[in-house]
Amino acid sequence: MIEPSLRLRRAIHASDALLVRRILKSHPMLIRNPDTSALGAVLGLSNTSLHLAASLGHTVLVKTLLELGHEEGGVSLNEEHQTPLMLAARDGHTEVVHLLCTECPRSIAKRDIRGRDAIMEASKGAHDTCLQILLTYSEGGPVKMLGNADVDGNTALHFASSNGHLLVLRTLLAAGADSEKRNVWHWTPISYSATVEAEVYFRRLVAEVERRKDVRNNVEREGKGGAVRVVESEDL
Repeated sequence: MIEPSLRLRRAIHASDALLVRRILKSHPMLIRNPDTSALGAVLGLSNTSLHLAASLGHTVLVKTLLELGHEEGGVSLNEEHQTPLMLAARDGHTEVVHLLCTECPRSIAKRDIRGRDAIMEASKGAHDTCLQILLTYSEGGPVKMLGNADVDGNTALHFASSNGHLLVLRTLLAAGADSEKRNVWHWTPISYSATVEAEVYFRRLVAEVERRKDVRNNVEREGKGGAVRVVESEDL
């Protein structure tokens, strides 16, 4: 007889939502079911049921686990303090990222033992759609989140630049990422450009962002300077 915990993991791998519900109905305490097996120690890092479903991109199963109360006790963390959202963002599972952002927005700001968050994972993996979703649902706005850096001082922009992800670079800069932010070795994101072409593109993007800022600032100044003064009758 196969242990219920192993049966549950197999059902998640098979994307069998009905079987998952049946197992958890009989064994409700297994809902998180962290993988502490020998194989799990190497690959799973004590990943919970939601970690596994999110990493595989099984949207229906993620929804099922959330409905059954998987995150009611708080955001799930594995041994590296990674959240299911981080794993989904790392692997580019757009629908799962969107579902977790809407149902568990508090997980967006979580950071692992290396100081990395889901936005950094999406940027590193060149998953631009996932990145845009994360930025849209970020509490406090995208600029605040984009200021985050890992233990080495690297931001999402550093990861995108070092891997040559040009579309992600554009998204990050448009969202307000700081192109001059330095890591612990005093290197800026542009210093990590994967190719000469990427560096040229990066510089053009930065120049474009700065130009738009200048235009916006000029419009605001002109708007204030051109304000009409209301004259009271007693001043006439």
